Amino acid sequence: MMRRIVTIAAIAALTLTLSAAKSDPFTGRVEGPPAQCVDTSTTMSGPVIAGKDVIVINAGRRLWRAKVRGQCVGIQPFNTLLIDRWGSQVCRNDRFRVLQQGLSIPSQWCFFDGFVPYDRVKK
Repeated sequence: MMRRIVTIAAIAALTLTLSAAKSDPFTGRVEGPPAQCVDTSTTMSGPVIAGKDVIVINAGRRLWRAKVRGQCVGIQPFNTLLIDRWGSQVCRNDRFRVLQQGLSIPSQWCFFDGFVPYDRVKK
């Protein structure tokens, strides 16, 4: 597989980011069992930083909260994720960097530590 660095701009999901800054994007959703990987080939938008230490992957009806291993500088709304990906999935131990607004040098490598799905509550 060819390795590629995928830049996911927060602008692509500005609506989600703005609403997340005002409220919790997981409100009205039920947490599911943790997963090692998320298929990003069918996501509605790329991963976005929705709050301090909160990365959200919008997969249509399901939202995923990406857990981050250890400390990662710069995880806050309106910053950009630079994900080092192999294929169409983002998995535990995949690495990424954070590019802060107004800067041209990204953070040190950070690592995903699993993903938690959140589904809408069925009425």
